[in-house]
Amino acid sequence: MKDGARRRRARRLGITGVVVLALAGMNGPWLYRFGTDKYHQYTINKPEYKADNGHWDIVQFPEEYRLNTIHAALLHTGKILLIAGSGNNQDNFDAKKFDTRIWDPVKGTIKKIPTPADLFCTGHTQLANGNLLIAGGTKRYETLKGDVTKAGGLMVVHNENPDKPITLPAGTKFTGKKNGKTFVSKDPVLVPRAKKVFDKATGKFLRNDPGLGRIYVEAQKSGQKHETGTQDNYRIQALTGADARNTYGIAQKLALDKKDFQGIRDAYEFDPVAEKYIKVDPMNEARWYPTLTTLSDGKVLSLSGLDEIGQLVPGKNEVFDPKTKKWTYTKGIRQFPTYPAISLMQNGEMFYSGSNAGYGPDDVGRDPGIWDVATNKFTKLKGLSDPNMMETSGTVLLPPAQDEKYMVIGGGGVGESALSSKKTRLIDLKDKNPKFVDGPELDKGTRYPQSSILPDDTVLVSGGSEDYRGRGDSNILQARIYNPTSNTFDRVADPLVGRNYHSGSILLPDGRVMFFGSNSLYADKANTKPATFEQRIEIYTPPYLYRDSRPSLSGGPKTIARGGSATFSSQHASSIKTARLIRPSASTHVTDVDQRSIALDFKKTKDGITVTVPKNRNLVESGWYMLFVTDDQGTPSKAQWVKVP
Repeated sequence: MKDGARRRRARRLGITGVVVLALAGMNGPWLYRFGTDKYHQYTINKPEYKADNGHWDIVQFPEEYRLNTIHAALLHTGKILLIAGSGNNQDNFDAKKFDTRIWDPVKGTIKKIPTPADLFCTGHTQLANGNLLIAGGTKRYETLKGDVTKAGGLMVVHNENPDKPITLPAGTKFTGKKNGKTFVSKDPVLVPRAKKVFDKATGKFLRNDPGLGRIYVEAQKSGQKHETGTQDNYRIQALTGADARNTYGIAQKLALDKKDFQGIRDAYEFDPVAEKYIKVDPMNEARWYPTLTTLSDGKVLSLSGLDEIGQLVPGKNEVFDPKTKKWTYTKGIRQFPTYPAISLMQNGEMFYSGSNAGYGPDDVGRDPGIWDVATNKFTKLKGLSDPNMMETSGTVLLPPAQDEKYMVIGGGGVGESALSSKKTRLIDLKDKNPKFVDGPELDKGTRYPQSSILPDDTVLVSGGSEDYRGRGDSNILQARIYNPTSNTFDRVADPLVGRNYHSGSILLPDGRVMFFGSNSLYADKANTKPATFEQRIEIYTPPYLYRDSRPSLSGGPKTIARGGSATFSSQHASSIKTARLIRPSASTHVTDVDQRSIALDFKKTKDGITVTVPKNRNLVESGWYMLFVTDDQGTPSKAQWVKVP
């Protein structure tokens, strides 16, 4: 532990001890609680305490502007996009009440934005033009077992005709050949034509591989007697002749089981200047809980999610071209759990840490590895501790990004498991044979840890809960700063608000960090009282902003090419020690694959500094960045916004 951490820990323990000793003699519980709270408030607001530990402040919007923030993104205008969609509230969903706000943390203004679809549990990432790409969302809320009245599930439609695809409208009836039961489709489905397969050596025709379509079907009437227990082939009532022979359904068990959320194909760009959503072509696959991330060529990869029938998308990933606004499938099949933490490496391949936010089988796609999207080759990585507790873990690319070192933080068991991990795991992808090693442990097993890169090359880690969605009053009111150089955590001031499911954090241009969301199941330790969504925003001011002064940074161009240089003014040029480009965050479900801090070479001038941007486009993706400089005390400037074309 560093000397500063020891002093802070000693001061914290010393304060607690004084309070207990001073008030114990009063022999009064009310006086004890009152005195402790008053003394605590006095202590955390002392200048020397803030300088050592930082400080937390709660932002409470006027009631008419409060929302259940599920997604948040920092825009290059300096404003924050707050997306709720239906906000995990089925009444809102049923009423088509979808919500988005723009908050200006400097002016304190908040504005309602018309929201075109239910972008609850969507995916998003920053685009090169400064817009935010948003894709996926909610088509249907889950229905728990016991609330399901009609048997239903997945019907796989086969088309053995190699000459034409076939479209089946919503309301198509499927009747089992053995069980005689009829089920009705809820949506239209396009079933592609069959593929002719030939022997590669002789050219001889071998067979037709049927085209497949997936559709959700439901019994015509309610009740257990309409359930099925085994696989059956289903005749499609609307078809006759050759179509009836070539096209049929196959379904496994169709029952009164829980029905999961269903996704949508919708995709939009959010324009930060016009402050509105712009519709683009929909994805090929419906997705709920997808991850969007940038590829080597600047296109955007969309992967995983639950589809339009509430099933995990069967490994069919796709790419958005910002120029054409079109989506195309990637090569081959590669399946991941929902909201996988995946990001671009400097060699153009993708690193998947194993972190994810939930849905998916416990034995499919959970191994961490390096993925070559072009060839679909996946190389597994070894050494991961607590590999069965990667769900709801956090992953962060440690600063500076050139080092290509990642930290995986905490996590829990699959689904509603009570398991949680204290582990942090580190991996250096520049090693010849990279593997995970353990980093410093957390005090408690932690699901949903929020992490934000800071301009001084440290990482703020805060919040989370010990149990699934904060069950048993298990929110963790702790924060710590990780120093990659010393590989140590330094405990800092405790947050005031608990954060677990549906939470995240974002670095602001002034060097503070914003925290949003939290969606506990219960409000009490006994798990009897339902909780409400946490609508308060909390701002953490790190210790570096309680020093006497901070370096100035101004002027300079708004655009810097890769490999190019630019000069900025500073009244404190002689004390500047580092310059960093930090990509703005787009965060949800403790998943933020956008954030990265890139070290810049720089030269001091008489009145400022000249910075140079690295040439590697896989390191410096196109788009807007915050340019920070820090002085010899580690104090950052306010950011200047610059664009890398």
